[in-house]
Amino acid sequence: YLIIYLTGLSKDVYFYMLIPNMIFAFWYNIYLTQKHGGTPGKIIAGIRILKLDGTAIGWKEAILRHLILYILTFFQMGIMIYCVVQADNEKYVNLGWMERTVYLTTLSPLLFKISTWVMNAWIYSEFFVMLFNKRKRAVHDFIAGTVMVKAKYLEDIKAAMSEAELPKSEALNKTDIIDDVI
Repeated sequence: YLIIYLTGLSKDVYFYMLIPNMIFAFWYNIYLTQKHGGTPGKIIAGIRILKLDGTAIGWKEAILRHLILYILTFFQMGIMIYCVVQADNEKYVNLGWMERTVYLTTLSPLLFKISTWVMNAWIYSEFFVMLFNKRKRAVHDFIAGTVMVKAKYLEDIKAAMSEAELPKSEALNKTDIIDDVI
């Protein structure tokens, strides 16, 4: 609500809010995921993000999980910047937040339509892939080599991983350990 309010004050404030918004998104989606194994919602729900071998994710995996979404977001942000620059400041300020959004989309309807289709294609592909694979991994999990697990299974996964360090004939295949534990 704060961001909606502040960006409605003027076009200039909209531009001033770009960097803080990007910093917050990085902190929330990448830093917290790397540091704690998930965002606050995942942690509260008892879910952790791990590498396929059962170890904690690092910066690489945290960034790769969100890379496509950030690229698409930057594309949409570029379109929005283009439209805000073109907008009449007085009209922009006097509109409510919903009317402001409609007004901005009328300034470049083709670009908004393209970005909406591309973003929807990405989101639907995430759900489709997640529904039709054994581990319920989304596309971003395949890109980053990650899997989400219930936190209550973390100790079992760690124990299974230490057993996997045994010679090949005695150990499970590492890629199947998470499936076997859960």
